[in-house]
Amino acid sequence: MLSRISNALPALSPSEKRVAEWILAHPKEATDATLAHIAGECKTSEPTVLRFCRSLGLGGFRELGIRLAESLSAPGSYVHRDVNPDDSTSDAVMKVMDASIQSLAEMRAQLSSMPVDETTRAMAAARQIAFAGLGASGHVARDACHKFFRLGIPCASLTDTPMILQFAAIAEPDDVLVLLSHTGRWREFAQAADIARERGATVVAITNPESALAGAASILFPCRVVEDTNVFTPMSSRLGQLALLDAILVALALARGASATERLKLSKDALMSSH
Repeated sequence: MLSRISNALPALSPSEKRVAEWILAHPKEATDATLAHIAGECKTSEPTVLRFCRSLGLGGFRELGIRLAESLSAPGSYVHRDVNPDDSTSDAVMKVMDASIQSLAEMRAQLSSMPVDETTRAMAAARQIAFAGLGASGHVARDACHKFFRLGIPCASLTDTPMILQFAAIAEPDDVLVLLSHTGRWREFAQAADIARERGATVVAITNPESALAGAASILFPCRVVEDTNVFTPMSSRLGQLALLDAILVALALARGASATERLKLSKDALMSSH
C-alpha cells in the first residue's frame, strides 16, 4: 500500500498530496488514526481525505487502514503472494499457474485500448530500438532485444541506470526507447524519459499508469502492479510484459511485410546451417 501511495503522488491534487506525504511519513500512526485526526494533521478537510482514498481506488477510509496494516505486517511467505506456508505442493503449483493465467487474461482484456498501432508505426520507422529494464524487467528487456533485432532494426538492451541515462542523452529523433518497470518508481527512469523526449526520441513505457514514468512517456502501456515487488520476485507480472512485447513484435513484423519475413527466414536459415 505504501508503494501504491508513493506511485500515485504525481497525479494527486496539492491537498491530497499532503495527505499522502503525511501517511508515508507516519504509516503506523495512520493505520489506527481516525478520519478527523488525519485531516487535522494534514491541515485539510475530511472530504479531502476521502477523495484521497478514492484516488487510490479504495472503497473508503476504513479500507485505507486495513491496507496500511497489511503493508506493515510481515508476509506469510516471501515465495509467492498467493501461496501460504501450509499449502500442499499441488495447491501451491496450481495457485502459481492460476495467478499467471489471470495476469495474461487481464493483459488481453486491455489490449484493445492499448497503443499498439502507434508503437508499431514508431518502431517501423526507427533508426534503433533500445529496451531498458532493471532486475526482472532487465531480463524482459534482453528477451525483447533478442527477438526484435531479427526484423532488421538495430536493437540494444539497457540493464543498468548509467546505460539507460547515457542512451537517453545521445538519443536521436528517430530512436525508440522502451522503458519497462512494474512500479515506475525509479526516479532515473522518469529522468531518462524526459531527456530522451527532449532529444526528440519516442519513449514507450510499459508501467504503472500512476507513476512518474507514465507521465514522462510519449506512449504509455498502462500495466498495474499485481504483485508487491518490494516483497516478491515478479512472476505473473513479468509474464504480462513478455506477452505484450511478443504481441508488439508480431504487429511490427506484419507492418514491415516481406522485408521482415525475409529477415526472419534468413536468421532461421543461419541457425539451421550451423548444425
